[in-house]
Amino acid sequence: MPLGLGRRKKASPLVENEEAEPIRGGLNVAGMDGLDGGVIGLGEGATSEGLPPPPSSMRPRLIFHTQLAHGSPTGRIEGFSNVRELYAKIGEAFGIPPSEVMFCTLNTHKVDMDKLLGGQIGLEDFIFAHIKGQRKEIEVYKGEDALGLTITDNGAGYAFIKRIREGSVIHQIQVINVGDMIESINGHRLIGCRHYEVAKMLKELPKGKEFTIKLVEPLKAFDMIGQRSGGSRSASGVQLGTGRGTLRLRSKGPATVEELPSAFEEKAIEKVDDLLESYMGIRDSELAATMVELGKDKKNPDEFAEALDETLGDFAFPDEFVFDVWGAIGDAKVGRV
Repeated sequence: MPLGLGRRKKASPLVENEEAEPIRGGLNVAGMDGLDGGVIGLGEGATSEGLPPPPSSMRPRLIFHTQLAHGSPTGRIEGFSNVRELYAKIGEAFGIPPSEVMFCTLNTHKVDMDKLLGGQIGLEDFIFAHIKGQRKEIEVYKGEDALGLTITDNGAGYAFIKRIREGSVIHQIQVINVGDMIESINGHRLIGCRHYEVAKMLKELPKGKEFTIKLVEPLKAFDMIGQRSGGSRSASGVQLGTGRGTLRLRSKGPATVEELPSAFEEKAIEKVDDLLESYMGIRDSELAATMVELGKDKKNPDEFAEALDETLGDFAFPDEFVFDVWGAIGDAKVGRV
């Protein structure tokens, strides 16, 4: 049977925009027998079967250390099962409204998008919360079709800039930086919008005209002022978290601890993430991990395609892309990279 025969396609905003990159927001806790060898992830509060998350008394007692990225005493947080609950716990720890939290990084106070709290949290990772700082309004002339932005969101209603392509329209505007939250475009308020909605709006702005963008930058420590990062991939593979367990972040489901990814899975996830960027203009390691998980036990590409349609049908992946992902997973299995 040819790949894609009878596959049901759904229109997807991601297919037509090349500037969106999501953060997954779920906290999944499975494999509770020995937290030192597992993983936990952050979900949106419901399982795929529609079941509510477990009561707090049944959740694992995992305690994380946290600070405000611009500087603060160290706080201890626990008992959260999704991103919004995480931000609420951070707010409680430091006496600030949860809405002040823009995003979190792991093991660094810097606005480092390679350390963004996204797909997984090591059980001994240190969480740094970046809160709202200076607001700014900028007039931008769209001289090219693409602005050079990659947009992500925090899973709690804020879309912000994850990458700025070198040499692009936005790269030439020094006051716009990685980590800036997009508050509005031409007066249209974007709080509560998803990354792909913001990216689509940016993409559809007419070329050759100016637009007004309102941004909020994260509050910076003194040693961070003046820095500008393009959000490029880190050249170093150093990970400061020392725990073998990892908190796995998913879009749905209660919190679970799982085994760390195998060498095969790590290679496959990286390759699939590269394919996502090539085909769709997004980088999303959690989405890549989900695709690898769906494909690693399938016997042929048609079974894989059916699994993708069942789980990720809203993305409406083209057949060519599915073939390439299937090939990448197969290459990783046999050690080809």
